Amino acid sequence: MLNEFPQIDEQLKVSLKPGRYTHTLGVAYTAAALAMRYGTDVRQAFLAGLLHDCAKDIPDKEAIEICCKNGVSLSDYEIGHPHLIHAKLGAFWAKKRYSVTDADILSAIRWHTTGTTRMSALEQIIFLADYIEPGRREFDGLREARSLAFQDLDQATELVLRQTIGYLKPKYGEAIDENTKTAYAYYKQFFVSGQTD
Repeated sequence: MLNEFPQIDEQLKVSLKPGRYTHTLGVAYTAAALAMRYGTDVRQAFLAGLLHDCAKDIPDKEAIEICCKNGVSLSDYEIGHPHLIHAKLGAFWAKKRYSVTDADILSAIRWHTTGTTRMSALEQIIFLADYIEPGRREFDGLREARSLAFQDLDQATELVLRQTIGYLKPKYGEAIDENTKTAYAYYKQFFVSGQTD
């Protein structure tokens, strides 16, 4: 599928560090596999995966400046934790630099790090693909997440959000991004109540 996007591929090779580029390919192909599993648009998922980290290797100060100059709003929390900015900036960058106009792809890039409530299938696919791609080093819960991602999107999303919060809490205490906390509360409730509305 990569040969469908030769210009994007060449730009990413230049703008991303080699390890990040390898990760990007892993996410793109994992996203395509998940899209096939769930009957969603494979090309759309591949492109979203390909561009999900397109702004990741921009230095923090520069990323903040680009956002400020282009009306990409940042919360105080994001400014204080600039590693989160690449998702929001990535959606902007995908549109401006890579000419992506598909709102679903842009939204999937926007939410791939923190997650959000009521994610679309594509948003969940990119969120999960980023977490489970084959280049990830083994860690507790990864095998379970990989297996569950191909069984149930909602359940896998809840698991990954729970694992993410479990990983972040010792570092940040309660100072975890609100989007992640509300996303987890939403998907956790889904399995308690058995429904989403």
